[in-house]
Formats: sequence, C-alpha cells, structure tokens
Amino acid sequence: MSPFELTRTLPEDATGAALRADVLHGLTATPKTLPPKWFYDARGSELFEEITRLPEYYPTRAEREILRDRAADVAAATGARTLVELGSGSSDKTRHLLDALTGLHSYVPVDVSESALRGAADALLAERPRLHVHALVADFTARLALPKTPGPRVVAFLGGTIGNLLPAERAVFLRAVRAMLDPGDAFVLGTDLVKDESVLVRAYDDAAGVTAEFNKNVLAVLARELGADVDPADFDHVALWDRRAEWIEMRLRARSALTVKIPELGLAVPFEEGEELRTEVSAKFRREGVRAELAAAGLTLAHWWTDAEGRFALSLATVAG
Repeated sequence: MSPFELTRTLPEDATGAALRADVLHGLTATPKTLPPKWFYDARGSELFEEITRLPEYYPTRAEREILRDRAADVAAATGARTLVELGSGSSDKTRHLLDALTGLHSYVPVDVSESALRGAADALLAERPRLHVHALVADFTARLALPKTPGPRVVAFLGGTIGNLLPAERAVFLRAVRAMLDPGDAFVLGTDLVKDESVLVRAYDDAAGVTAEFNKNVLAVLARELGADVDPADFDHVALWDRRAEWIEMRLRARSALTVKIPELGLAVPFEEGEELRTEVSAKFRREGVRAELAAAGLTLAHWWTDAEGRFALSLATVAG
C-alpha cells in the first residue's frame, strides 16, 4: 500500500455546479440565503485562519485545548487503527489525535479541496513517513464510501462545523455517519456550547473587522465565478443571536436598494434597502441536546469533555445497541 492515495468521488465540475445551484436557489428564495461553504476560496480560507487567531474567537483555541488534554483518552477509548476526518482542511488540530493514536495505521482525510488534501498529506507524511494517508475528495454531507482500512475506526468531525447545518440537515448527516460505522468504531464530534450572548456575538463580529471581510468574501466568489456585478461595499456585515433557535446568524445587509446581476445564471436579484442575505447559521449546543441528536441517529454518547472554561465540547459516541 502506498503511503499516499487519493480517491476523487466528486466530478471535476461538481463545485461549479453546486455553486450555481445554491445561488439560483438561495437568491430567489424568501428570505435570501447562501450556504457558508462558499466563503472558503483561497482568500476566504486565509481570512478564516486569521479569525481563529483573534482574541474574540474562542472556539479554535478551546477545541485545541481539549484535543491536547484528551487525545490520550480518545485513544484509550477507541484503540483506533484508522482515523477518518470529515472536512479535514489543513489537518492542523488533528495532529493531537495522530500523536495519541499510537497504533494508528491509516488516516483518511475527507475534503472538497484536492489541493488542501495534498498539502496536508505532504506535511503529515514528512513527519510520519509510516502513516498511510488515503485522501477522499468528497462532500462530507453526502453518503461516503470509505476505503478499506484496518479497524477499529474513529470518525472525527471537528471545529463545531456541525453547527452550520440546520437541524434536519444534522439529522441526515448523523445518520450518514452512523452508516459508516461498524461495531467497535467511534465518532468524535466538536460542538460549540451555548453561552452568554455578548461573547457569542463578539466571536462573529470582531473589532478588527476580519469576520466582516470574511462574510463579504462570498460576494467576491460570486463576482469571480459567476460574473456577478456586486460590490461588497454595498453591504454591511451583521451577526446576531437567535435565542429561540440558539444559533448565531451571519447576514449581509443591503445599504440601499440595488440589483445584483448574475450573467452566468441569467439572473437579476433585487435587494430592498436594509434587506438581508443570510450567509451562515452557527448553532450552539447543550449536552442533552447533543445526546438526543446522536441517539436519534443510532449513536450513544459515551464521553463528554470540555475546555477549562466550559465553552466548547468534544464528545465521543459509539454505535448504539
């Protein structure tokens, strides 16, 4: 077996087709919406890395603290020989798990970006030449066919990214995760927790304006990829806490009445002054809610760890029954 293998399950134009479909659906809906995955072109990824270093943005630091302190507990609980990471990106925080899983044979990073997968694999194999990396270019929200690797396996979904899915989408996703697992496998999930509204809003509306630029970057993606004649300066960044749904919403608010023309789609999208386009939902969780959502998918919450301040949680679930 080669130290590095890559399998592409997405067609070459899958990203472009998905963008066109999401824009057509989301910008003709009421209210207007776009999925947060379209933030992450090269510039958007740079901005997000900058966000993770901001004093207001605690989730990355909090999750890294838990991984540093509890990776050995994950290893002891799972004895995993294969680590699968959904939405792996740079695989940066994953190194804590890779270090702790001393019997690890294979690492299976899953991401839509082939360049991110290759870059992460090069860095990991330079440090761990005996590790087998089998990368999947795939959409983690779709049902995945994992490569044949030794068990037991642990599937990790970090960063609180599950909060970007709406409740019905989370239910579908968690059932798909359950379908990947055999008895003896485990699922490690990172979730941001409900906390004081002011702390949450500051995390998504920092004083330096980096998150505002990140939010508006989706408009730059529309301009570059679909020819949209949109000026990010025509929109304001908005972050607010929905107490009922217990999630943060990021929105773009039109400063004046305008029309965004998207030639690639033959679309003209009118905005009234003050009209908002929702670009992200980031749900926050409570322990019992996580337990219930896992149980509904056929998973049993076995371990629950938080950082010292109780801001973020890492949970480990096993196959129910």
